[in-house]
Amino acid sequence: MGRDRGHRTVSAEEKTQARQVSLRRIGRLFTPHRPALAAVTAIIVLSSIIAMATPFLLRAVIDRALPQGDVRLLVWLVLGMVAVAAVTAALGVVQTWISTQVGQRVMHLLRTDVFSHLQRQSLGFFTRTRTGEVQSRITNDIGGMQSVVTSTATAVAANLTTVVATAVAMIALSWQLSLVSLVVLPPAIWLTRRVARMRREITAQRQRELADLNVTVEEGLSISGVQLAKTLGTGPALIDRFTASSARLVDLELRSELAGRWRMASMSIIFAAVPAVIYLAAGLPGTAGTLSIGTLVAFTALQGGLFRPLMGLLNVGVSLTASLALFARIFEYLDLPVDVADPAEPVRLDPTRVRGHLRLADVTFGYPGSDTAALAGITLDVPAGTSLALVGETGSGKSTLAGLISRLHDPNAGRVTIDGVDLRDLRLADLASIVGVVSQETYLLHTTVRENLRYARPDATDAEIEDAARAAQIHDLIAGLPDGYDTVVGSRGHRFSGGEKQRLAIARTLLRDPRVLVLDEATSALDTETERAVQRAFDALAEGRTTITIAHRLSTVRDADQIAVLDHGRIVESGDHDSLLNHNGRYATLAA
Repeated sequence: MGRDRGHRTVSAEEKTQARQVSLRRIGRLFTPHRPALAAVTAIIVLSSIIAMATPFLLRAVIDRALPQGDVRLLVWLVLGMVAVAAVTAALGVVQTWISTQVGQRVMHLLRTDVFSHLQRQSLGFFTRTRTGEVQSRITNDIGGMQSVVTSTATAVAANLTTVVATAVAMIALSWQLSLVSLVVLPPAIWLTRRVARMRREITAQRQRELADLNVTVEEGLSISGVQLAKTLGTGPALIDRFTASSARLVDLELRSELAGRWRMASMSIIFAAVPAVIYLAAGLPGTAGTLSIGTLVAFTALQGGLFRPLMGLLNVGVSLTASLALFARIFEYLDLPVDVADPAEPVRLDPTRVRGHLRLADVTFGYPGSDTAALAGITLDVPAGTSLALVGETGSGKSTLAGLISRLHDPNAGRVTIDGVDLRDLRLADLASIVGVVSQETYLLHTTVRENLRYARPDATDAEIEDAARAAQIHDLIAGLPDGYDTVVGSRGHRFSGGEKQRLAIARTLLRDPRVLVLDEATSALDTETERAVQRAFDALAEGRTTITIAHRLSTVRDADQIAVLDHGRIVESGDHDSLLNHNGRYATLAA
């Protein structure tokens, strides 16, 4: 703490400014709910004012009704006390309902904003960030803010109103004794500031530890993680790592709780001593006889009742200060720039009318943090309905180029266009309906086969789903399962083999009927016979569709209309299969 990302020393003034900005930003979360908060505040003020009648009713009972034996007055005073309690309780229920509803809506907005903003991040963000870290911020950090978000505003209003009303009532009863009661404020404020600083530091450490715990769970209890642990024998080491992280969390939780307990204990002693001082002051020769017994009892009752709202108000300050660490982590994600975003004024293309003429004009792209361009000076023209094959050794830039065509990345220079429209001028949703991708890494959801396929097109009928499966040469296998299309694929699709998962991915993409189809090693996990069957399906579907195929096995691309050979991010050869072989260059070497 105390240093920013550039390790520059942060001054106390900058810390204060950052805190004020954070508080203003937190306050803006509640702006849409001003009417509800105003209603809650009005209820709280009304409830506090009504509750202040109780000590005055008590004084009347002690000083008038009981000494005079006035039963009628006593009954009315007692009924008044019961009525005050009933009305304040009813108002408390209404206030809790409204404030909780507002708080939960704010929490919902934060969760959805973070999730949707992260959905818009580029692949580079998820490459750099641990999955468990992302999950921890959405669940643990936002969950840790719940008590602050749902109760802070109302707690401040309720406790502040109660403190003010109690103080007014105490002054009305005896301004001299009220001055004696003020002795509790300086130590209370001093102790609260110390605890707030401690809680904020502990909260930041706790959330980081929770994120590490989430990462351990994600890495150790996923299908792939369990397989890796079992085959490498690292299970005991993972258990030790999890145990150590959990133990550190226990220590942080204890420190956080104890940081408030010793303050509460100290304040309890101080508040317990104040009534004794008041009784002493009331009995001194200079003040003896100036206060009635009813006034003294009512005042000490008020002073005792001041402890809870005053401590509640100070606790809100502690909780809010501690929660700034949580808000900082959430706002850090919300403030992440979006590298690949929808254009401000998108060009609308009707996917059914797109021809699929793809062009790359002098495209250059480099990954952030890398000094070497992954692609440099790439120029390709792929007429609508034709096929392009990209070949080259591992790391030559083939998959990166495919990522530019599907706009997983934006080029640093040059343009990628479809039918003359720059991809950066299209809405991402429109582009996804035009360009379909089947990659070498297949991801299936933990649900049924039918829902995995329908994920590509939610309005697809069962007949359309089955047609896509037939085209991908996977229908017969699905139909032969005990539950058919309602078979659950398992976590990440581990119920199926690599080739079966890729055919499911092919069917899912074909269900969208894209005009441009990118096959990034799409048949790499298939055996020779299945590959031939799927390739025949692709050949039939490629008619009228622009197809970009990336493959190591040149047998799958020899019939492509044009072939581009990449080497270290540059096109070193291009042409059809026969001309490239006759050229006796890099392609001929790969084909040998």
